[in-house]
Amino acid sequence: MSWLLSWWRLLNFSVLMLTIAVLPATYRKDNRRLLAQHLVRDTAPNLAWFGVLSALVSLVLIRIVLVTSQSYGLTRYALDLVVRVLTLELIPLTAAAFVALRTTLPAGLEFSQHRQRAAVATVAEMRSVFFPRVAAGIFAVWMLAAVSCVLTLVLAYLTLYGFTPYALPGYTRVVGQVFNPAVTMILALKIIFFSFAVGLIPMASSFYYRASYRAKVTHGLSDMVRLFAAILLIEIASLMGNYY
Repeated sequence: MSWLLSWWRLLNFSVLMLTIAVLPATYRKDNRRLLAQHLVRDTAPNLAWFGVLSALVSLVLIRIVLVTSQSYGLTRYALDLVVRVLTLELIPLTAAAFVALRTTLPAGLEFSQHRQRAAVATVAEMRSVFFPRVAAGIFAVWMLAAVSCVLTLVLAYLTLYGFTPYALPGYTRVVGQVFNPAVTMILALKIIFFSFAVGLIPMASSFYYRASYRAKVTHGLSDMVRLFAAILLIEIASLMGNYY
């Protein structure tokens, strides 16, 4: 019952945040400035670090795939494998985990510790305190996944073909065959659901402070388990949609 109640509270908090998001009062001058500050603060540092790390890891994996495919005489399948493994699977998953571990989970734990046990969130507090943090976590996942996917595609082209424009038609044809409408829709939905999980779950626990808070360690671990369980379920669903 406690497990079901925690997920019910998460659903209720998600509906509340969706309601706040569609209200015009949420985007008034003061709230817009606060929202912009959270978006920049939670996205810019993560984008720099994650961009560098994803570029390094992508170069290593692309090189491994290229050398392995050449040794087996399967060079023509190297690009297809790189695009599928990196842009469809690894980058969205690592972007969500990176934002969760660096931003939303620590921020949710810190925020819950500063709230009063008897405090009840008002509409103004939800609009000015909860919603900017949720929106920043969602936007950070979107930005990191989009920038890293584009960077990986550029690095894949340069690694496979070098600095030549003549291979661009064949490259775009292979990438276009991978990103058919069904695969593109599944990728977009996966990133969206990843971002919702990363942005909503840590702040939902802070919203239901009295009901979920026992100790600092228990609070943080329960959020982490719930978050990565949701990410795992989303990833399994996307794999079934792409390959079954």
